[in-house]
Amino acid sequence: MSILVSGSAGFIGFHLSKNLLEKGYPVIGYDCVNDYYDPSLKEARLNILRNFDRFTFYRADLCDFETLENVFMSHSIEKVCNLAAQAGVRYSLINPFAYQKSNLEGFLNIIELSKRYKVQNFVYASSSSVYGNNKNLPFSVTDNVDHPISLYAASKKANELIAHTYSHLYQLPTTGLRFFTVYGPFGRPDMALFIFTKKILSGEPIDVYNHDKMRGDFTYIDDIVAGVMAALDTVSHYEVFNLGNHRSENLMDFIHLIEANLGKKAKINFLPIQPGDVPETFADIDHTIEKLGFKPSTTIETGIKNFINWYKNYYKIT
Repeated sequence: MSILVSGSAGFIGFHLSKNLLEKGYPVIGYDCVNDYYDPSLKEARLNILRNFDRFTFYRADLCDFETLENVFMSHSIEKVCNLAAQAGVRYSLINPFAYQKSNLEGFLNIIELSKRYKVQNFVYASSSSVYGNNKNLPFSVTDNVDHPISLYAASKKANELIAHTYSHLYQLPTTGLRFFTVYGPFGRPDMALFIFTKKILSGEPIDVYNHDKMRGDFTYIDDIVAGVMAALDTVSHYEVFNLGNHRSENLMDFIHLIEANLGKKAKINFLPIQPGDVPETFADIDHTIEKLGFKPSTTIETGIKNFINWYKNYYKIT
């Protein structure tokens, strides 16, 4: 019995697939490897996964229903982890139809086929973005999330609603995971840690929005993977969990740690908050601890050091 991981060339999908393969699970990877960010980074991740005999990869889009159904027909798929999505809050202001295709049509395709082919567990990526401008801190899964402030967030909330419908109508076990600012080696180049590191090294100024008042719950990739693994192992009729570090860090402290690890000061442009940005994220993980035994343990000091070491090695910076 195999586990289907969509978005397996992506940041979280790669690390999850690698962890599953190291534990001996057969993994079916599925990814269109688009050019939203540098495809060579995605290919590097895939090259690592191809070293495992139990890894099978399909280069295709979730919106290609026929190809996706052929994957379900060709393999005995026990569990699905849907991590494929068009990511990015700000990009959703520029290219909204990319979110309609991947996050709505693509999501519906894979959950419908999971129902038809009777998978035992359907786990999918949601996002802390669904909380919008929620003033209750820390963010709890019991909070109202009916007021998203970006199309990206709205698409993730829609995923949770679709999953609820499939659990209710068809008894498909579904678990949504609201990720809080995931970072670490092989991370996404469109996220702050990657952008800041690249620009500081090149001497370019970095943009810090909302002046110096941004705060975030930064969650290291190894902790995220442990949470996803626990969700795959826990069959729930319908659940939504926060996967965060349960700490709200000042963005400037995050930047100072990057500077310390690079041995170089940042040039900073302080700017107003951008449309769609959430000024502070902070995960209440009591429910996740209770149900999944989730215990994030990586501090930003350790996590940023690990990322910087990977970045220098990957880009051959001495």
